[in-house]
Amino acid sequence: MIDHLMIQMFGVRMHAWTMDETLQVIKERLADGLFTQHVVVNVGKIVNMQSDVLLAESVSSCDIINVDGAGVSIAGRILGQVIPERVTGIDLFTQLLTMAENQYSVYLLGAQDQVIEEVVARIRRDYPQLEIAGYHHGYFWDDEESVAQKIKASGATLLFVAITSPKKENFINQWNESLGVKFVMGVGGSFDVMAGKVQRAPLWMQNYGLEWFFRVMQEPRRLWWRYLSSNLKFLWMLMRGCFDQDYREHGNMKR
Repeated sequence: MIDHLMIQMFGVRMHAWTMDETLQVIKERLADGLFTQHVVVNVGKIVNMQSDVLLAESVSSCDIINVDGAGVSIAGRILGQVIPERVTGIDLFTQLLTMAENQYSVYLLGAQDQVIEEVVARIRRDYPQLEIAGYHHGYFWDDEESVAQKIKASGATLLFVAITSPKKENFINQWNESLGVKFVMGVGGSFDVMAGKVQRAPLWMQNYGLEWFFRVMQEPRRLWWRYLSSNLKFLWMLMRGCFDQDYREHGNMKR
């Protein structure tokens, strides 16, 4: 295990791992039969955790916390934290689908009916040896317990949850081991990308930390204020953190 490779910024502890190191740990924990609750963090999530106690608790409870957002990686370098690479949710998701072929079954939870149907069809085409134990759309907030029971009854080993934050983090943390799976992670908008509903940024934009800008260009009315406000708040946090070590380490999360 490589649990010692940890960093902490603004009260959020994160595993400073590469994709290969993350996959190694997940495989080891699956082989040992250990339940693993996984999450990725980005700028918006770190900003919201400063005031959202439930979200902060849900993220902090995870066994693996990877750095997804480019803004977090840049802030880490500025504050002297070593983050070897981003482990994006969608890339880890596809890597785990490959790993699960002929080994583990998966359950897919989230998105609209037509989107999840398309995701299932594409996974069956691209990962023909992968067993899909079940799937369900992401609009079930009046009956969470029933959905949790369906997931458990499916016998799936891996669960991928494509629901917006903080709903997915709180759902996973509330039900965690009672879901009956051995690994669960939130994959955000990955189902929309896989289904072709939205496009992923070109590789050069990913490499320069502009994936968020590409997303805004596709859905400006829905996303421009969300990204602008969270980015401005994080910039202020970063500026304050440069001069205040206690804030740099704990943020507003000393509760």
